[in-house]
Amino acid sequence: MKSQKTYTVDQAKRALESYCVYQDRCHKEVEEKLYKMGMIPQACELIILHLMEHNFLNEERFAKSFARGKFRIKKYGKVRISQELKFRNISEYNIRTALKEIDESEYLETLDYLVIQKWNNTQETDFYKKKKKVADFVLRKGYESNLVYEALNQFNN
Repeated sequence: MKSQKTYTVDQAKRALESYCVYQDRCHKEVEEKLYKMGMIPQACELIILHLMEHNFLNEERFAKSFARGKFRIKKYGKVRISQELKFRNISEYNIRTALKEIDESEYLETLDYLVIQKWNNTQETDFYKKKKKVADFVLRKGYESNLVYEALNQFNN
């Protein structure tokens, strides 16, 4: 059996500073990392407080960069981004702030692009089945249903 490495509070602070510098992290990720390091709850509180005071840990900044990244890279919709942030225990206020980072016209262009791309790449011959497959795909990406069905109306047989 492999014994776990032990850390002093200072060592853990330094380790988590570089963990947070590498990419923005949420509180939940930092808490999980501290737990894996075997830190006691009092030390965890001290370290998290230190990270927040020195701006290594900033929930609003994390939420904004998360929303921008998931939209631009994975082409997620606002519904999916919001769910992912809730899963990470981000406050409603920070979720709303993060979603404002997404430009509305760019959002609708991306939705159109995804719908057209999926439509052209779907082999289904039955019009309604094809429409449903495309709708399901875009809804899984996290786009609002009213916008999805509006975008699909361009394909009326």
